[in-house]
Amino acid sequence: MRTYYFDMKDTIPTRDRGGLEFATHAGAIEHSRDLARRLRHDPRITDRRLSVIVVDESGTEIHCEPVYPMVASVSISDNQASR
Repeated sequence: MRTYYFDMKDTIPTRDRGGLEFATHAGAIEHSRDLARRLRHDPRITDRRLSVIVVDESGTEIHCEPVYPMVASVSISDNQASR
């Protein structure tokens, strides 16, 4: 089992100091998706740029899961349209 950390990032990253153990990267990534879904329905969350960053025990970022995925895809489209 490896330890994975689930940092929160909007404008300023918030570090997960505890971490959770998963057998694979895929398990940790699926957990980040579940976490993002739960955060999406939390009325206290106001920053639509919030993402869950999965970091392995070596400190390597392995996945970024946007809490509001539609906001991310709109931003990408807007950037491409302005070129």
